[in-house]
Amino acid sequence: MSFLRFENIRKSYGSFRAVDDVSLTVEKGQVFSLLGPSGSGKTTLLRMAAGFDTPDQGRIFLDGIDITALPPERRKVNTVFQNYALFPHLNVRENIAFGLKIAGHDKNTICREVDRMLALVDLEAHADKGIGAISGGQKQRVAIARALVNRPQVLLLDEPLAALDLKLRQRLLMELNALHAETGTTFLYVTHDQSEAISISDQIAVMNHGRIQQIGTPAQIYETPQNSFVAAFIGDTNFLNATVAAILDPRHCHAVIDDQTTIIVAHDKSLRQGDPVHLSLRPEKIHLSRSEPAAAPDRNRVPGIIEDRIYFGSHTRYRVRCGSLTLCAEVQHQKFSLVDASLAAGDAVWVHWQADDSFLLESYDAQDEALLTELEEEPHDVAP
Repeated sequence: MSFLRFENIRKSYGSFRAVDDVSLTVEKGQVFSLLGPSGSGKTTLLRMAAGFDTPDQGRIFLDGIDITALPPERRKVNTVFQNYALFPHLNVRENIAFGLKIAGHDKNTICREVDRMLALVDLEAHADKGIGAISGGQKQRVAIARALVNRPQVLLLDEPLAALDLKLRQRLLMELNALHAETGTTFLYVTHDQSEAISISDQIAVMNHGRIQQIGTPAQIYETPQNSFVAAFIGDTNFLNATVAAILDPRHCHAVIDDQTTIIVAHDKSLRQGDPVHLSLRPEKIHLSRSEPAAAPDRNRVPGIIEDRIYFGSHTRYRVRCGSLTLCAEVQHQKFSLVDASLAAGDAVWVHWQADDSFLLESYDAQDEALLTELEEEPHDVAP
């Protein structure tokens, strides 16, 4: 039985359809992320769960109860916002206690519960400090503690780490994971950052243009994207467009790229000779070598020339021209070295990968692929 359920939700602002017939279920205790670019509808969906917006169509259920028309204060959910939304005139302890006071709890209960939350978010030493005297990361922990102190059934997190720098985001992600393990509260997490969603989620719904593109575990979303939007939005990928040349067996076929390069394709679909196929091949799945690798029935080998390279410390990214095809490859640096002995622009190389390391897309949209190359990610959805 689903714990939080959205059924056929639609929401428009004037002529703009922010959420377009979305249905999804969140199980109790899950961390469920809504992931997508600005304008994809993820924050609008979260605001409807919180009660700040009402759907034009559809129903929302929490623990079997229809909450679609309930005002925010009558829902057993709390929200953590990107901008913290703390009270500047109250100290840390008073901010956390605010919801308990509004709910009418006695002084002893408030003191006990606030102390519990201060310990949970490791802010005991800062309990009596003003909000202006603590860091951004500490402010976000105060906001999380204030949201959790009333023991909500669902914690809604709207881009909670977007305003923080990279290292602090990484540390708070680990703290959020620990908090979830400690409390068991159901999290509905909104983000445009695929690394955040992958690292914290049990399930992810990828959204675009108000619709869900795919729902799955982080590994399913990354390794088996259903369309070009998901493949490109979740990390980097190479798109290979080819035509089936021959069926080898029920799981493998030969396909030709631009009438020049023949590759081996692993597939789980019904294909026939002459069918177009569209593949996603992650850069880290590709291997580079100066010498020709040994032939193998399930391994692709393509000669190429390195066009350019970028050193990232942990890895180097290469762009390799293989005839009319350009591939991006990443090589991890697994050994200590102060000498840059890597491949250079102009070097001849062999590009090779296992057939199973590319994934056949169910659908391909060149327009979405082009859009993603220019996409400037913004912190959150903004209703028109």
